[in-house]
Amino acid sequence: MKDQFPDGRYIDRRKFLSLSLQGSLALAASPALVKALLAGEGPKLQVPDEVLKKAIATALKKGGDFAEVYVENRITRSLLLEEGKFKSAVFGLIRGVGVRVIDGDKTGYAYSDELTEEKILRAAEVASYIATSGRKIQPVGLKEQKRPSFIKVKIPLQQVADARRMEIMKRAHEAALSYDPRIKMVSIDYYDEIRDRLIANSEGVLLRSSLPLIFFIVQPLAVGNNTSHQGRERLSRHAGIEMFDELPPEKAAREAAREAVVMLEAREAPAGKMDVVIQNGWGGVLVHEAVGHPLEADNISRQTGAFVGKLGKKVAADIFTMVDDGSLPNFRGTTDFDDEGTQMKRNVLIENGVLVKYMTDILSARQLQMERTGNGRRESFRYYPIPRMTNTFIEKGKDKPEDIVASTRNGLYVQSLSGGSVNPTTGVFNFTCREAYLIEDGKKTVPVKGATLIGNCLDIITRIDAVGNDLDFGPGICGKGQSAEVTAGQPTVRIRGITVGGTRQRR
Repeated sequence: MKDQFPDGRYIDRRKFLSLSLQGSLALAASPALVKALLAGEGPKLQVPDEVLKKAIATALKKGGDFAEVYVENRITRSLLLEEGKFKSAVFGLIRGVGVRVIDGDKTGYAYSDELTEEKILRAAEVASYIATSGRKIQPVGLKEQKRPSFIKVKIPLQQVADARRMEIMKRAHEAALSYDPRIKMVSIDYYDEIRDRLIANSEGVLLRSSLPLIFFIVQPLAVGNNTSHQGRERLSRHAGIEMFDELPPEKAAREAAREAVVMLEAREAPAGKMDVVIQNGWGGVLVHEAVGHPLEADNISRQTGAFVGKLGKKVAADIFTMVDDGSLPNFRGTTDFDDEGTQMKRNVLIENGVLVKYMTDILSARQLQMERTGNGRRESFRYYPIPRMTNTFIEKGKDKPEDIVASTRNGLYVQSLSGGSVNPTTGVFNFTCREAYLIEDGKKTVPVKGATLIGNCLDIITRIDAVGNDLDFGPGICGKGQSAEVTAGQPTVRIRGITVGGTRQRR
């Protein structure tokens, strides 16, 4: 089989390994798998039901309340285009099994990179040693289930030639570079994967799924005015290559280039208490970090979260409603079911200012005697699941975005946020503003750099006094000891009197 380069040349796939990328190629898979990987194929999950039953029985032989076998096969591909050249490509295979036992509040977990019966049963035996309570359950017989799918694919990734991926990257590169002569360099990262999962547990659940994922990042570097700035736009969905028909790479590239160029004129940001308007979309990462993490039920079950004891109580402004919804079609944080087999769904966490729900996995739901919300997630088979967000957002309000800005006499307009962190125990957070502007006399004016947002989650959500009708979303990566694909979203919102850290004194 041959691939066609964007300029029309063809190259044999074997030669693609060494020639097509004009750089380095790493194969994170054994040589025996290379041929299958390049053909868009790979080893399938073929663990016999009898082995799964044996593993569950072995895991529970010393006791316990629950046992689970999680099997994963993930084929990945990443490409890097930089300075007009394809610099690297990596094909990878992540494959293995994890076995978990829950005994009261304790969790035993073991994993293996091999899917042989011997290794699976050995992992089950190791995990079983956590059970010391003497409680024993009889596992329910496995019965394969079908669940509604929230992922629709038109053009499967395994049917897409490498040349098409490269052509998409080149389109983005050219669009960013041609936006303005001050754009001096563009970096394009393309990543996709096909993740097959098999989940079997002592409650009789047996589920299988196959999930595609694309993550596309454009980063143009602008130079001028004795400074430089790197813009960034990200596109990501559980989808086939048709994602780029709805989300054109050129549009993302031009938006990233616009940011890079505009911020060359940025002044030093003022510091002090001020009103802050945050643009719709990825600005929702602030609420993801500042409010979402403290609402994950593992913190609550340990009595360490900022929202401990506040269920059913008023915690935010009346106009504030926050949702985590793992069923939004094809979103980055969506899967058909979580990594424990619980159906993902819409969970309203805070409704009209009242805390109504936490995000749980199986363990925390048991500990708190609450429903399972479909938030048990893991990075890979090497990790046991913990409560994690999926697609988390502030529900849209009734205000017009332009009216929110016009009614803000002076303050800061945050167009995009960068890195941030939160202490889930205290709720204290800080965020870096990647693109921000002053608001002066109700108008967005000059760009500023060096601004950070600092506050406490319980404080800021009571200070929100305007919520726009323009809900939008942005894709990201969430870290909590292990990474997870997430989406964060919000309409345009205004927070009154938040602390802004800057590099000059406010006048």
